[in-house]
Amino acid sequence: MTLAATSAPNAPSAGDLVQSVDWAAIAPPTIAAVVGMIVLVADLFVPKERKQLLGWGAIAGLVAAIVTLLPLRKGDRTTFCLTTDADACSYTADHFTLVIQFLVLGGALLTALLSLHDTKEKLPAGEFWFLLLSSAAGAALLPASRDMATLIVALEVASLPAFALVGLKRGDRMSGEAALKFFLSSVTATAVTLLGVSFLYAATGSLHLTEIAQGLDDVPAQMETLAKAGVALTLVGFAFKTAAVPFHFWVPDTYVGAPLPVAAYLSVVGKAVGFTGLVLVTVIAFPTYADVWGPALSVLAALTMTVGNVAALRQVATRAWSAVRLLAWSSVAQAGYLLVPIAAAAYSGDDQIGATVAYALMYAVVNLGAFAVAALVARTHPLNRISDYRGLYATRPGAALVMGFFLLCLAGLPPGIIGLFAKVTVFSAAVDAGLGWLAVVMGVNVVIALYYYLQWTAVLFRAPEGAPVRHTAPAPVTVAIAVTAVAGVVLSGYPELVLRFATDSLF
Repeated sequence: MTLAATSAPNAPSAGDLVQSVDWAAIAPPTIAAVVGMIVLVADLFVPKERKQLLGWGAIAGLVAAIVTLLPLRKGDRTTFCLTTDADACSYTADHFTLVIQFLVLGGALLTALLSLHDTKEKLPAGEFWFLLLSSAAGAALLPASRDMATLIVALEVASLPAFALVGLKRGDRMSGEAALKFFLSSVTATAVTLLGVSFLYAATGSLHLTEIAQGLDDVPAQMETLAKAGVALTLVGFAFKTAAVPFHFWVPDTYVGAPLPVAAYLSVVGKAVGFTGLVLVTVIAFPTYADVWGPALSVLAALTMTVGNVAALRQVATRAWSAVRLLAWSSVAQAGYLLVPIAAAAYSGDDQIGATVAYALMYAVVNLGAFAVAALVARTHPLNRISDYRGLYATRPGAALVMGFFLLCLAGLPPGIIGLFAKVTVFSAAVDAGLGWLAVVMGVNVVIALYYYLQWTAVLFRAPEGAPVRHTAPAPVTVAIAVTAVAGVVLSGYPELVLRFATDSLF
């Protein structure tokens, strides 16, 4: 009997099983990964005095990855689809994917500019650039992932190199402790997430997000408890990644112990990775259980913004690394704001997700800018206390002005118009979803945050104590500050460039 005679009449042929790959669609993460490997190999042959060439090569690779987003701007590309179901694809380059890829690759590019000088003096160049590009590749892959296997792999490819980046300051005890704390908390989150995913697979028989959603619509009675446990555990795992309270304990020590550019990277790209995963699993895979994860994320949002702002408020200006700690706690509070539209999506549909994307873009620009100025001040004040910023205007008026602008954007005050509009957009998402109590909590927290942001802003323009210290700035750091400042000003003048994502459908 021949094989053809025993085959089912509708079974795909051998040719049908060979999937074509849309190389243009997967170009952004692929370029970042390939350039990372090239840099690692090149490190073996480049002499020590020319190691900075590796950094410029990494920057060129990130620029190339960003440029490859342009041909994809229609947001209609998919690849790695099931031969039995063309709508179930593992990689989707829709508008949501492209916006998040631009955010993470742009964040990695600015991090690279901030790191050029450090890799020349303090950090091993080859290892640093390889780890940064590898993490960026994983972060760029994650928003395109539409099945749980690819999603978890992308999450770990983004996270594992970040552990090493945090601990890359050799001989620094704080750096090692920070890396260990970050590693243990993240591994715990991954284990919880994998357990949840295994439960979901057992209940639905699929790993694709759209098919999980269909399976959860009609779960057998004996599998319902297992499905609910899978949803809960998966959400808890991603809550760790987003640094939502009470899963935030690793953030302050990790930011302080990491090289400052790496702390900036974690505050923006690391956070974007966690929120992207959370958006994908809640909105695409778990709409059936919106009545469960909606209230849970609402409570997490309220707790996160409150704990983050209160902890930032308690920072003592003369304490060592108080500036970095304040930015760390501020990032926890900002995570609470970012959670609000996701929670609102459970009540009023996935159109609310655009508010999180718009807020994330604003936050990425101004927070990276604040860390860039912090990197400048750290060159003469390595303890990076808030009090070290006193009189910055007397020595570097440009840096003081842009730092004040960034802080006002984070506070949501003019002239930081984009920060104000982004907060109003998030506030509106809560109100439209009927979450009035959460909007009130957010309003109270915005007032609390005003105090410490304005207090730090005032320090910049006070008369310096003693002789003013001139802050020397390497050219790449100056470029990073200038780019973020220009982007912040442009967005404040034309906020619709970002806020349009809050009204458009991204999926």
